[in-house]
Amino acid sequence: MPKATKGSGKKPAPAPYGANKGAAKTQKNPLFEPRPKNFGIGQDIQPKRDLTRFVKWPEYVRLQRQKVILSQRLKVPPAIAQFSHTLDKNTATQLFKLLNKYRPETKQEKKARLDALAKATAEEKEAQAKDSKKPLFVKYGLNHCVALIEAKKASLVVIAHDVDPIELVVFLPALCRKMGVPYVIVKGKARLGTVVHKKTAAVLTIQDVRSEDQRELATLVSAAKANFTDKYEEQRRQWGGGIRGSKSTQMLRKRAKAAGQALTVANAQKL
Repeated sequence: MPKATKGSGKKPAPAPYGANKGAAKTQKNPLFEPRPKNFGIGQDIQPKRDLTRFVKWPEYVRLQRQKVILSQRLKVPPAIAQFSHTLDKNTATQLFKLLNKYRPETKQEKKARLDALAKATAEEKEAQAKDSKKPLFVKYGLNHCVALIEAKKASLVVIAHDVDPIELVVFLPALCRKMGVPYVIVKGKARLGTVVHKKTAAVLTIQDVRSEDQRELATLVSAAKANFTDKYEEQRRQWGGGIRGSKSTQMLRKRAKAAGQALTVANAQKL
């Protein structure tokens, strides 16, 4: 059909009957008026979003997070990497139950004990004074613990994995192995600190225990030998870290695919 020219008075044919039936306007409820929001500057309040990525965290938080990432990315020497292999949760729970039985006395308790001892001595109760032996406690303090290990008087040495600077305890596993003293590495210097009424403790030493706890100590010593002393030579050769980030891994995967290779540790060095 030819188009109607501007000058001619012809009109286009009307639409067939029922064509505009679906296009009828829907009835709106006058009680609910649409109020579109304007999120421009100074207008409506913005919706809540997850702004975690944009938070300016305190410096100590930033530093500890960066330190964790760096220790994953960089290659860590075996002497330091061994502190990432800690005691399993169940054995650690048993260990701390035993340690809490031998918590050192507080200043007040020590004062009361020495006062009672002094009174007994003053009243010429020599026999009673001799019988009152010094109670058994967990030993703490780096120099004290090292002296006990060197004298082979320690039954079990407990080292924290997060001591800072790590150089304070980095030699202890080698020293314990040389002296034939069983040792374990556990998570948390703060957790060790609570045992000895301090904020933190780098190392604790169990010297002697009561007869009823001998069996429990023997179990922990055998676990220490199996998990740490016997695996010392193996861990001496294992470097830590070298874990790439997700972006770097994806890039290497693409390069490997383009080169028609499977992504392995050996290939990752070449790509």
